[in-house]
Amino acid sequence: MPKAIVIIPTYNEKENITPTITALQKIFKKIKNWQLGILVVDDNSPDKTAQIVKKLQKKQPNLHLLVKPKKAGLGDAYLKGMEHAFNKLQANVVFEFDADLSHDPSKIPQFLNKIDQGYDFVIGSRYIKGGGIPQNWGLHRKFLSVVGNLVILLVLANWTVRDWTSGYRAITKKAYQAVVPELVSSRFSGYTFQIGFLHKTIKKGFKVTEVPFVFKDRELGKSKIGPEYIKNTLVYIFKMRLQEILKSRVFKFIIVGTIGASVQLSTLQFWRLWLPYQLAFFLAIEGAVLTNFILSNFWTFADRKLKLNQYPVKFVQFNLASGGSILIQQLIAFIGELFVGLFPLFTIPIVNFVFDTGTLYAVIGILVGMFWNFFAYSRIIWKHKAS
Repeated sequence: MPKAIVIIPTYNEKENITPTITALQKIFKKIKNWQLGILVVDDNSPDKTAQIVKKLQKKQPNLHLLVKPKKAGLGDAYLKGMEHAFNKLQANVVFEFDADLSHDPSKIPQFLNKIDQGYDFVIGSRYIKGGGIPQNWGLHRKFLSVVGNLVILLVLANWTVRDWTSGYRAITKKAYQAVVPELVSSRFSGYTFQIGFLHKTIKKGFKVTEVPFVFKDRELGKSKIGPEYIKNTLVYIFKMRLQEILKSRVFKFIIVGTIGASVQLSTLQFWRLWLPYQLAFFLAIEGAVLTNFILSNFWTFADRKLKLNQYPVKFVQFNLASGGSILIQQLIAFIGELFVGLFPLFTIPIVNFVFDTGTLYAVIGILVGMFWNFFAYSRIIWKHKAS
């Protein structure tokens, strides 16, 4: 029978810990196909929360306690708890659960049912049908919760999950083992841990789903969320999004295309000093093609880098694949020269550069041709090989 451990991080939760454990144990009795246990991870609470748990342990063999020497944040508590649960208690799944009963324990069977269906990460969601937040929350708190979550959705550009900040979760050992090395090395702390863990789980391709629940505000004790939560969250999501953009193939393609375009436009001016416009235009394009081939192989498609013996054939293919872009650019240049003509538009005095309609046709052709190029390069020259 698989085992699931509910991890409860605590710091000064003496009023809440007993009713929380009692409520969980009541739900556990209704679940027949899983072994259930509780692990309280206490940050050496001054209010002696750990002492209360030790007393409860005498009558509850499935209740475990891990006391940390000092308070080190929510992320550290969960990481220490998960390590203990998976390695010492032999858990197959762990739950993240608040000590103040903000999370509805009656939803645990639904979480486990999703795990049984093959999901790796199950989120208790307040923002899908059936979920909700407290009606008595002030307008400012509702705004921070709803709008804050919406900002995360927009910045990370991922709508498959609707509640990114929920702390009610079930996580399989497989997902934990794949993601935790990055969380440790990244020094995640506080509530940013929740967003980071989920974000990295999704990026690694694990199956994620949501179960609706209505969040209940704590009745006793004080909330641990401070202003640093908002700051740290914003720093994390914008940092991650920027890294994703900079590492993306499309971004690299645009940079390489821009370099190629610069090569084409600069050499076009040189060749036009000696050759007719159409011939000069063709030679400038070919120079850009060579530049793009080299940069694409060693940067844009570095994960699919060609072998040395492939260069001759692939470069020919690259030229053929680029033929569509060349034809597009030549056609735009021909039509522009035929129906509009060649005449100067403005001059850049600093570099003594004359921007004329011929250069304009080249710019338009480059932009249109880039769409074709990306498709051709990724599907023909550096075609992904299925494993």
